[in-house]
Amino acid sequence: MKKPLHPESLMMTHGYQPELSEGAVKPPIFQTSTFVFKTAEEGKAFFEVAYGLREKGEQEEMGLIYSRINNPNLEIFENRLKLWDKADDCAVFESGMSAISTVLMEFLKPGELLIYSSPTYGGTDHFINDYLKRIGVDSVSINADDSKEAILEKVRATGKSDKVGLIMIETPSNPTNSLIDIAMCKEIADELSSETQQVKLAVDNTFMGPIWCHPIAHGADLVMYSATKYIGGHSDLIAGAVLGNTEDMIRVKTLRTFLGNMASPHTCWLLTRSLETLKVRMEQQAKSAIYVAEFLKSHPKVIDLVYLGNLEKGSKAYKIYEKQYSSPGAMISFEVKGGEKQAFKFLNHLNLVKLAVSLGSTESLIQHPASMTHAGIAPDDKIKMGITESLVRISIGVENSEDLIHDIAQALDAVNN
Repeated sequence: MKKPLHPESLMMTHGYQPELSEGAVKPPIFQTSTFVFKTAEEGKAFFEVAYGLREKGEQEEMGLIYSRINNPNLEIFENRLKLWDKADDCAVFESGMSAISTVLMEFLKPGELLIYSSPTYGGTDHFINDYLKRIGVDSVSINADDSKEAILEKVRATGKSDKVGLIMIETPSNPTNSLIDIAMCKEIADELSSETQQVKLAVDNTFMGPIWCHPIAHGADLVMYSATKYIGGHSDLIAGAVLGNTEDMIRVKTLRTFLGNMASPHTCWLLTRSLETLKVRMEQQAKSAIYVAEFLKSHPKVIDLVYLGNLEKGSKAYKIYEKQYSSPGAMISFEVKGGEKQAFKFLNHLNLVKLAVSLGSTESLIQHPASMTHAGIAPDDKIKMGITESLVRISIGVENSEDLIHDIAQALDAVNN
């Protein structure tokens, strides 16, 4: 009997047969817009499945039609990525926001209510509070301190507890690393569901990638990623991904087909390349983050350090962390004493760590959320979320940890000088 392979081993071969591509050890880029049918009957059969006119036969493969619908590079990547989350299916998008917005548009209708966690990525927050509001979708925000009963009370207070279409949480949150219990949110989704209204739970797992957390195992219906981040991991592409069960993913992929926001063959080829080193990259990043966080924890110019490896044992957040995550990850947020002026002085003196938005890449990246990724959020709301003018967020890369600490130390020396 053949021994089942681990996902990191399958990242090299799964879903690709070299003999179908002249023996090439790596998949070539299928840079084509359309595909030739062998017969008219075959073309008809492919379109029937693609447009949902019938379900695939038991042994039937999804045929190649047009690169807006499917492409070998897209399918190879999707088939490999879904192994990490043990999902039935995966859909890759041209950006993380296109993945998120497609889920929101597919599972919400005008007049319905969205429950979402706050803080969340600035682009997501804007889409919820601007675009969705304009098309008649209301929303209610929840945070890490809310109990199950407090969340249900917030929902009841809207008068729309029977019109909830979707719960969407980002955990750990961007940029404060706050944690929300996925299983608790699934209980809430089930309680708010009815025979005519099934409430889905979607989890943005970008901060933990597909290695350190598997939301489907904790009750999520859909998992979303900015694949630009850890999955892509080299700051050379923009992409997003959604994973879930077959039924939900048919809906996601159907809307993707008509929005036309799937990733290009070249982007998918780059993503497939990146999956081969995903585990080793993320393990190194997490290892280095431990040393960087330990240095920052006792630094006199650093306050309110937020790193999952420093959670107080027995606290609510620690209990969620123990249940949901296998690593504290590589994201660190902290405040620099002295407000925006001193935070900027610190950022401007860094050399090895790059001042840029994004995260999860091979190089360490740092940014100032209040004036950058979350600039569009109202000042009072930023304060409530803990996004202060002193806050900086660093994503640890694969550099030597001693070199990172030296760079951070010399930049902090410039503060108040």
